[in-house]
Amino acid sequence: MYAKLETRTFLAMLVGVSLAFALLMKPFSGPIFWAIAIALIFHPFQLFLVRRLGERPNVNALITLTVCMLIVVIPVLVLVTSLVSEGLGIYQQIQDGEIKPGEYIDQVNKSFPAIQALLAQFDVSFSEIRDRVVSLFVGGSQFLAKQALGVGQNTFQFFLGLALMVYLAFFLLRDGSKLVDLLIRALPLGDERERLLFAKFAEVTRATVKGNLLIAIIQGALGGFIFWILGIGGALLWGVVMAIFSLLPAVGAALVWVPAAIYLAAVGNIVEAVVLTIFGVVVIGLADNVLRPILVGRDTKLPDYIVLLSTLGGIAMFGINGFVMGPLVAALFMAFWGIFIREFSEESQKAEDYDRDVG
Repeated sequence: MYAKLETRTFLAMLVGVSLAFALLMKPFSGPIFWAIAIALIFHPFQLFLVRRLGERPNVNALITLTVCMLIVVIPVLVLVTSLVSEGLGIYQQIQDGEIKPGEYIDQVNKSFPAIQALLAQFDVSFSEIRDRVVSLFVGGSQFLAKQALGVGQNTFQFFLGLALMVYLAFFLLRDGSKLVDLLIRALPLGDERERLLFAKFAEVTRATVKGNLLIAIIQGALGGFIFWILGIGGALLWGVVMAIFSLLPAVGAALVWVPAAIYLAAVGNIVEAVVLTIFGVVVIGLADNVLRPILVGRDTKLPDYIVLLSTLGGIAMFGINGFVMGPLVAALFMAFWGIFIREFSEESQKAEDYDRDVG
C-alpha cells in the first residue's frame, strides 16, 4: 500500500513539474518549434554528410545549420524586411491620399452594377462589404507600418528568438537521434507505438513545411511576376501577400489576383484583366492544384479536405505557425486512432476466437 502511494505521489509530482516546465518554455514555443522543424527537414542532408565525412557530430551539425541559414533563414529575413518596407510605403500613401481603396471599390461597382444587384438578392449590403474591405486594407497596411516602426523596439526580442532557434537547431541536429531514443525509453506508450508516432510527426512536419513553403514561394513569385509585367504597383508586396495567402488550401493566392483582375476590367484594362485571369487560373492555380496534393496531402496521408480544415483551424489557434501545427495535430489524431482501431480490432478478434474455441 505504501509503495503504491509513493508511486502515485511521484507520478503526480512528475506531471506537475512537467506542466510547470511546459509553462516555463511557453514564451519560447515559436523558436523551439521551428528549431525542431529545421532539424527534421535537414536531417537527410546531415545523414548525407555523415556518409561523406564520417561520424563528426559537431562539424556535420554546423555545416547543416550553415546551409539552412544560407538557403532559408537569410532569404526569409530579407523578404520580410522588404514586405514591411513596402507596407510602410503603401500606408504612407494611404495617409497622404495618394491611394484611396474606397474609390477603387466604387469604380468596380460603377462598372459592374450587376454585382450590387446580385448581392441585394441575398440581402447583402454592398456598402457594408465596401467598408469592411477598406477597413481590412487600411488595417493591414497599418499593421505592417507598426511592424516597421516597432522593429527598433523589438530588435532584441526578435534576435533573441532567432538566436535561440539557431542554437537549439544545432543541438537537435547533433543529438536528435539520441533524444528520440531517450523519449522512446521514457514514454509509457510502448516502443512500437512511439516509433510510429515519432515517424508520423517527422513525416508530417517535413511534408507540411517543405510542401507549403515551396508552394507559397512558387505562387508568390508567379503572382509578383505577373503583377510586375502588367505594371500593377507594389508587385513585391502583393507577391508576398499571395505567398502568405497560398498557405490556405483551395483559396490561396486567388484572394489577391481575382480582385485585381476585376478592378483592371472595371477601369477598362480588359486585356490586362484577361491576361491576369488566365495566368491566375492556369499557372498560379495549377501550382496549387497539382503541387499541394503531391507535396502535402500525399506525404501526410491526409485527405485534401482534412488538410484544408486543419490548416485553417491551426492558423486560427496557433497563428502563422498553425499552417504546420494544424495538419500535424490532425495527422497525429489519425495516427492515434489508427493504432487504437488496429489494436482494439486485433484484441476483439482474439477474444472472439478464444470464446469460439472454448465454446
